[in-house]
Amino acid sequence: MAGTSPPTALDHPDPPNLRPHGSEPGSDPVRGATRRPVAGPSAPGPSAGIDRQTRLTLGVLVLGGLMVVLDVTITNVAIRSLSRDLHAPLPVIQWVTTGYTLALAVVVPTSAWLAARLGTRRVYVAALALFGLGSLLAGLAWNIGSLIAFRVLQGVGGGLVNPIAMTIAMRSARPEVRGRTMGVLGLPVLVGPLAGPTLGGWLVEYSWRWIFLINMPIALVAIPLALRLLPRDAPAGARERLDVPGLALIGPGLAAVVYGLAESGRRGTLVSATVLVPALLGLGMCVVFVLRALRLRTRRPLVEVRLLGRRAVASGAGTLGLCGGLLRLDVHRAAVLAVRGQSPAAAGLLAIPQALTTGLSLQVASRLIDRVPPARVVGAGIVIATAGLLATLLQLDANTPYWHLLTSTAVTGIGTGATIMPTITTALRHLPDRDTAAGSTLLNITNQVAVSVGTALTSVLLASSLAGLDQGADLSGDIPASATGGVVAAFRHTLLLPVALMAVAGVVALLLLPRGGGDKAPAAGEAARAAP
Repeated sequence: MAGTSPPTALDHPDPPNLRPHGSEPGSDPVRGATRRPVAGPSAPGPSAGIDRQTRLTLGVLVLGGLMVVLDVTITNVAIRSLSRDLHAPLPVIQWVTTGYTLALAVVVPTSAWLAARLGTRRVYVAALALFGLGSLLAGLAWNIGSLIAFRVLQGVGGGLVNPIAMTIAMRSARPEVRGRTMGVLGLPVLVGPLAGPTLGGWLVEYSWRWIFLINMPIALVAIPLALRLLPRDAPAGARERLDVPGLALIGPGLAAVVYGLAESGRRGTLVSATVLVPALLGLGMCVVFVLRALRLRTRRPLVEVRLLGRRAVASGAGTLGLCGGLLRLDVHRAAVLAVRGQSPAAAGLLAIPQALTTGLSLQVASRLIDRVPPARVVGAGIVIATAGLLATLLQLDANTPYWHLLTSTAVTGIGTGATIMPTITTALRHLPDRDTAAGSTLLNITNQVAVSVGTALTSVLLASSLAGLDQGADLSGDIPASATGGVVAAFRHTLLLPVALMAVAGVVALLLLPRGGGDKAPAAGEAARAAP
């Protein structure tokens, strides 16, 4: 910089999407970006911590995220009660979950465009409002059809909450504290699995309607706080048109893939017309979308797949694709539930050690990647999670002491907390502001597909392993003593899949994730290439 001015760095090299209330000193009148000194006594260092405005922002984001996580865990507990009270068979009741998931698949790809068109603050508030309205209507539903429809509305709001929250958090924090910032954003991962199953079981005893109505008080607090505390941001792409052909391809395509995979899990086979037709059709639409997005030059595609050309984003997506879905599965807990004959309520209690270790490990690991090379943190997390899964596999038996099983699942939780959020943070932390929403959208799509694929593969593998037993694949009732050995063997075979894929994910993380210090900014050449 010319003259005697102190050296400065552009915190936001692109048109800004975040600007705290009424504070614009030091802003660049041409580019609209706030400049802060990078040297001198006033420059915040890595030890300065998270500033007050960012802490307030994170408080609102955590509250909204907690509402969504609690809803998912509570609803899973209530499936059988819904079937009984609404006089609907379980395959129909499953659409309470499937409809929500399909809505997520359709709306997540639009989050980056909505953020650019309307601004992240407006989209986040609208998402909370839609989720709250869907919750109210679901609690007042008069039959199974109306309940499924209102769950879809919930899914539209819930699908926007996570990617928009990630975008706001990453833009609010300085690069050197983005790890700990994302750690705070991950607090719902700790609270949701702890409170959800227990709260859901308690609410269902009174009425299934309360599992949805419980969201209303949270929404009524979160929405005013979001309007007051979230940084105001001007739309960055007010004139950017919606990529309608892209939406017509990626939205239905992802929904068809997710639906086909969900059907494979329910039917216990991948070789079925109801599985293959939607899954292959959806996959084809997604491939066409990617090819079109790579050729598009006149405007930004709905999902910016070209970001995979960045090493951090590509390695993050690869790591999440291989292990993100598997770490969120409850195969090991389902195994304990089956072979020990525990009730769903007891199974919820079995989740507490893993939920605790996941949440605590997430906080530690998210701070570590601000100082330690991400490949070491994530690589260690994958190794620990794999060790926990392997320990569960080796000791699983009808007579294994509970503390052995709880210890192994707690170890898996430590690895999970050190893997998923640090991977996402590493992939997003040095993207310019204009690409943060696009990167968040891309990773959320990857994670959602990974969960669907992981659920389908493990369900099919378990069903095939149980097929030779008299009891077959039905684990809903008590397991006869004569079948226990076969059920244990089936779960052991199923657990081999996540163990193997986690090992591959560890190789990907160690080879491809950045090995430099966690607090280093991107090189000047990369920053120049990132500029529009």
